[in-house]
Amino acid sequence: MTYYVLHPTSLFRLTTLSTAIGLAFSLNLPTAFAAEPTKKSNQTSTPKKVAEANSVFELGEMTVNAKPTGQLASRDILSSVDIMNADKIANQNVLTSFDLFHRMPGVQITQFNQGTTTGKFSFRGFNGEGNINGVKLLIDGIPSNTNDGNMPFIDAIFPLDIESIEVVRGTNDPRYGLHAIAGNANIFTYTGGNYLKGRVSYGSFDSYDVQTGAGYEKNGFSQNYTVNYRNTSGYRDHANSDKNSFSGKWFYTPASEKYKVGLIARYSEADADEPGYLTYAVSRTTPTISNKWNATDGGKREVGQFSAHLDVNLTDDLFWSTKSYANTFNDQRWVTFSAAESQQERLTNEIQYGAITSLTYRPTIAWLDDFSIETGFDIQQQDNQSRRYRTAARAHTTTTRDQEFNFHVYGGYLQAMIKPFKWLKITPGFRADEIGGDFTNLQTGKSFAVNNYGTIWQPKIGVVITPIEGYSLYGNWGRTFQVGVGAATFKTNPNPVDAQPSINNGWEIGTKIQPIAWAEGRIAYWQQSATNESNRALNSAGNDSISIGATDRQGVDVQVKINPIKPVSVWAAYSIQEAIVVTPPTDPSLKGTQINTTPNYLFSGGIDYQITPDLKSSLWTTGQGDYYIDAANKKGKFGEYALLNLDLGYRVNKMVDLQFQVKNLTDTYWEYVWYNSTPNQSMHAPGDSRAFYGAINVKYDL
Repeated sequence: MTYYVLHPTSLFRLTTLSTAIGLAFSLNLPTAFAAEPTKKSNQTSTPKKVAEANSVFELGEMTVNAKPTGQLASRDILSSVDIMNADKIANQNVLTSFDLFHRMPGVQITQFNQGTTTGKFSFRGFNGEGNINGVKLLIDGIPSNTNDGNMPFIDAIFPLDIESIEVVRGTNDPRYGLHAIAGNANIFTYTGGNYLKGRVSYGSFDSYDVQTGAGYEKNGFSQNYTVNYRNTSGYRDHANSDKNSFSGKWFYTPASEKYKVGLIARYSEADADEPGYLTYAVSRTTPTISNKWNATDGGKREVGQFSAHLDVNLTDDLFWSTKSYANTFNDQRWVTFSAAESQQERLTNEIQYGAITSLTYRPTIAWLDDFSIETGFDIQQQDNQSRRYRTAARAHTTTTRDQEFNFHVYGGYLQAMIKPFKWLKITPGFRADEIGGDFTNLQTGKSFAVNNYGTIWQPKIGVVITPIEGYSLYGNWGRTFQVGVGAATFKTNPNPVDAQPSINNGWEIGTKIQPIAWAEGRIAYWQQSATNESNRALNSAGNDSISIGATDRQGVDVQVKINPIKPVSVWAAYSIQEAIVVTPPTDPSLKGTQINTTPNYLFSGGIDYQITPDLKSSLWTTGQGDYYIDAANKKGKFGEYALLNLDLGYRVNKMVDLQFQVKNLTDTYWEYVWYNSTPNQSMHAPGDSRAFYGAINVKYDL
């Protein structure tokens, strides 16, 4: 394996930040400043305490509304786990909920700002381009990626309904296989409770947003409903966006609490115009305009998720959980990338059926401090259609793609949690996956078999040692995989040779410290190396992929959170990352090049100040470094930005809050940039300028 040295500038930034964190933790402040942890008004909140033996970093105040289950959770995965809770989420003004991940440590946000195709998040040196998607997304435990790994199901989730967001970065989580190349993210929505709540906001670019929610729980039966609507004219011309969603959740738990059974239904519909991409010169002079050739660009999108859930306490030590689901995705998009290209209509229709089941055994063993073992199995079947046309003002001229393909994946895992002593926890595990399906090109009438990837074995292990309370050292190693998406999953090449999966081996070592109740931090170094990694050819009529060869990724993540006096909380996260092509398949000149659209650093941080008991403020920032926009690293670097945001909240009474937010407070120019080989130029999509939003939140506890 080849190892790469991080850039000296990045090392300097890391050294400076690490030194500052070390000084902060080593300061022996007078007792008067070592304030008691802030007491939370919610009676179900978990009190703050000295760090446990884990690797979890948490933002916001945790509230516990649901009873814990016997399943292994993200907190049990000894990797870099980050959790953001509702108080950091509910008051945010976002076009799509993936934008909430701006606050999450080490997460890169790729914002296309193109109608319904707004963007997505990624981490660990994988970008959000769509070439390769390294993150498994789940919503209430339900897989929520499309076939190509993208994340449109997040459209159905509005911030007011989100209870928490959990991100697991790394390769040692055995619970998920497909798309979990760099880790996974799970969005949890509210279940249970008795309440009525709503939020109405209005702001810049003629943006208005209405979110409502209701919960009713009695005699073991809970009901939760949401209805949401958002509309904006957009920062740029021809950028109107209109979105609505609704959801229902119904669960029943008997008095004996022996089992819990429930249903979740969620649906969203969106319609938007696309402003298109600008040349470099135009983006710097008139960033708000839309080109004349984008006048009829836009899209319509429908997503639906329907799931059934059953959790059973078989005995005091044995717990069974199962979920079945159906996801639907229908997307229609008209897009023109440049004046040199014709308009395209892109139609994607997917139906996914699946089930996830796990059995967890937690016996009491006298000679072990703690022990549990979990085995699980999951399967997903996809029925997909992908069609593309050349169009003129949305009228068909030529068919360029007409494909139907079935894809299925099934896998199982075994995970143990062994705690021989209070200060030592070990989590060995493994996972295995199988891929199947068939493909038909309706333009030629030819059908093709799936690549025989074989059984994809993925061993995992994690360890955490806590020799002194508040000081934990953790490490992990694991294997994940990548297989082709779309036509690349199948043997469409005239040479009927089975493609092999890309095997991704990763390891991490880190430390989490919380020497005192009001200060904690985490620092980790990680590496991931992949064989025969492939990139989806985004503008390919054949829905193909291109091999980029063997790759190496490495980085350092630093997070810190301090609460030195009761009304003040400070948090910061800084990540250095590097993604390199090690062995290109054909072109030797690409050896050592950086993988495009992957910035070398990411950061976020903020200061929260409770000015008075009823008035609170948050000043926070997020940003990233620049990146190469092409594989050869010859077309320039773009994309660096640092955004400053201000949130103010005022509690009128126990039911009503007023909120005011300024996004991009300093009116910084920022953008998403990619390289288009057809006109041989960079393509620019400017982000929003300074924006103001006001909101009224109402919540009534029944």
